[in-house]
Amino acid sequence: MNKKVNSVLFLLGATIFNIIVTLLFIFLFGFIYLKFLIGYFSSDNAHFWAFVLIFIGSILISFFIYRFLLGFLLKKINIEKYFDPLFRIKSRN
Repeated sequence: MNKKVNSVLFLLGATIFNIIVTLLFIFLFGFIYLKFLIGYFSSDNAHFWAFVLIFIGSILISFFIYRFLLGFLLKKINIEKYFDPLFRIKSRN
């Protein structure tokens, strides 16, 4: 495989990984809310905002996990050797 294919496959894999981690945290936080915290809130408005916070929190946590693992991977792998840049900056001469 060439560098361009490696870059595209890495982006696809990283995107799928990020989506899976986000969904796992949505289910985890939703389960925790439904199992332990739903009894403390009685209004429908509180349930709505709880699930909005669960959704946003899951996205943020998956983003930080993704950034941490990406930084770890970039320290271990020489990216110029295996990956091609997706966007090239053209000189303005």
